[in-house]
Amino acid sequence: MFKFTTDTQQIKYEVLKSVAKYAHEGTLVESKEMIPFEIIKGIKPRFRCCVYREREIIRQRIRLSMGNKPHGLNSSYDKKQQIVYVIPSACEGCTINRYQVTANCQKCLAKKCHEACKFGAVTITPTGAVIDQEKCKECGLCAKVCPYNAITDLIRPCKKSCPVDAIQMDENKIAAIDADLCINCGACIDGCPFGAVSELSQVVDVVELLKNHKNTYAVFAPAIEGQFGSDVTNSMIKKALRKLGFKDVHEVALGADAISMNEADELIEAVHHNHKLTTSCCPSFYNLIYKHFPKNTQYISHTATPMLAIARYIKAHDENAKVVFIGPCVAKKGEMAQQNITDGVDYVITFEELVALLDAREIDFEPCTEEEREGSFYGSKFAEYGGVAASVLKAATEKDSTFTATAQKCSGGAECRKALALLNAGKFPDDILEGMACEGGCINGPATLIPVSVAKRNREKLIDKHINNISQNVSKYDFSNVNLNKH
Repeated sequence: MFKFTTDTQQIKYEVLKSVAKYAHEGTLVESKEMIPFEIIKGIKPRFRCCVYREREIIRQRIRLSMGNKPHGLNSSYDKKQQIVYVIPSACEGCTINRYQVTANCQKCLAKKCHEACKFGAVTITPTGAVIDQEKCKECGLCAKVCPYNAITDLIRPCKKSCPVDAIQMDENKIAAIDADLCINCGACIDGCPFGAVSELSQVVDVVELLKNHKNTYAVFAPAIEGQFGSDVTNSMIKKALRKLGFKDVHEVALGADAISMNEADELIEAVHHNHKLTTSCCPSFYNLIYKHFPKNTQYISHTATPMLAIARYIKAHDENAKVVFIGPCVAKKGEMAQQNITDGVDYVITFEELVALLDAREIDFEPCTEEEREGSFYGSKFAEYGGVAASVLKAATEKDSTFTATAQKCSGGAECRKALALLNAGKFPDDILEGMACEGGCINGPATLIPVSVAKRNREKLIDKHINNISQNVSKYDFSNVNLNKH
């Protein structure tokens, strides 16, 4: 049984594991009402104020695990391809009032805070300034003018973590996500210390697929290397997935190699015509462009993502194949829904959901006599920020040793926004822009299993054994009938 370091991930895992177990046994419908009592036993709460609230949160997590939205959401969620949701019953504990007066207040004569407030929310008392929260509009002027910095701006963690300001507070001061702005990056999932934000799951669909469709394939993202320690190789992961019921397993890193060769041609052509190019395997980065910088869509690469490329590779060789992508990213679920492509991925699950599936079936990682490696060193580096651009540039030089181009790599939503703003204004200096919504890349995705620093150390021991020539690696596989463009 996997043990997570945080209570928020642990409770999510326990729900997913129970749902996966009962789904495999075919008893989920009749057993789902018992899961809250199996996880929260007795009358003593584990995490919250009472067991009744805890069990209600478990019920909402069960709904998400079964692919249904939580109860109690407002109408702003009624959008297609929305993956990330707030669990209203779990949204608690945050400082409700954003601006608060601290003990630093010196009861000064100038009363600048009082004068600055346009809503009459600040009054001066013998003990200092007081903010009437019923009148406060959270404009921040009082905090700005206070000479002693005595008024604090306590931004909610979920809101602070969102790079596109998609999280607002509803009439009850419960967090709500604006689906028109949300890029499904999952930063708020990591940001909420109460585990009140989560994503829709396809675990039940995958369990049913494995039970009923013999030609089901798994493909896993390059970021998986290092997630289970420095001793668990790709071959061991593939062996466990085959025991889970998959007909075969492939590395998305191979798809990354193939699209690097394709995108290298696109980059060479773009540089020749003095045209900019954006590249990424990150769907949230593209959501950021489509929703917040639509002018920049003209610079988006026409090459498919590695996930789509490897799915097409499988289906080109098995017309009856169903493909399940496994990764650290919740936005990939949105990418799958947005693509609506018959030769693409059919389902997406995360590393967290994979652990739940394996543990529900009591499947462990076992040693392998031979090591299977499909992706190159560069394909594996797609998991880390800078890896996509580095791979495309390497592929370009393998095609033309005289080719040169400059690249800018962006780590996290804030850096991506700055670079896209420059591109939008026609002031972006480089030839190619790579964007990753998660700081550090996919190895720091919202559904990873371990801290990013540990994952990086583990990966260094695993990926340096991969071949470092992209074209040589791709030549070993038959991509002749595989469409490597987006459409």
